[in-house]
Amino acid sequence: MTVGLFIPCYVDQFYPKVAIATLELLEKQGLQVVYPLNQTCCGQPMANSGFEHLTQGCNNLFIQNFKEVDYIVSPSGSCVLHIKDHLHAEVGKEEAAATHIRKKIYELTEFLTDVVKVENIIARFPHKVGMHQSCHGQRGLKLSQMTELVADPFSKPEKLLRMVEGLELIDLNRKDECCGFGGTFCVTEEAVSAKMGKDRVKDHLEHGAEYITGADMSCLMHLEGILRRQNSKVQVKHIAEILNSYA
Repeated sequence: MTVGLFIPCYVDQFYPKVAIATLELLEKQGLQVVYPLNQTCCGQPMANSGFEHLTQGCNNLFIQNFKEVDYIVSPSGSCVLHIKDHLHAEVGKEEAAATHIRKKIYELTEFLTDVVKVENIIARFPHKVGMHQSCHGQRGLKLSQMTELVADPFSKPEKLLRMVEGLELIDLNRKDECCGFGGTFCVTEEAVSAKMGKDRVKDHLEHGAEYITGADMSCLMHLEGILRRQNSKVQVKHIAEILNSYA
């Protein structure tokens, strides 16, 4: 099995340790991981802003970079969902490759849970941790159950976190509430976005979180900014960093 590692722009530029942790975590499962050096933005910011017709160059490059691998894995639910829903070829003969990619791209935790079927992770993180369920992952990729549904609860990220030695998952009042980031939403509606983020942070702080984790570094970046402005000692860590740690 060959896995293509897709690293989103903001992880590459601001949180490279998340990319490294993802790579190491996949390699620990005995997987052959390749990183196409020519990869760039998947086009999600343009699509979010109503300019999906300008993303074809991104689509073409993504297809060329990842069409030969068995699976594509990324530490970002929002970017994965964008590719799943919007990747199409400009040239008809490449559409088969685009279809293959749409079916074989996975967010990290769903890949570990559904494809690799991990039952044991050797990791240690002796801290109280709050899990932020990002909207793209929860409602788009079905990484966890929505609390408004009358259905059995589940959470793929939480299942993995419960394998980590010493980690204590805290309860939240509103465990699947949006943090307010929303991609370009946080730019066009910054006041609403900031208030939603403050509410999300408050829920974690009230329940004694030492760290806030999640499967989308974009949401965590938003929460991190609020925590810093509040001079809070609470830190954010992508789930890949926790699953790959042995503190």
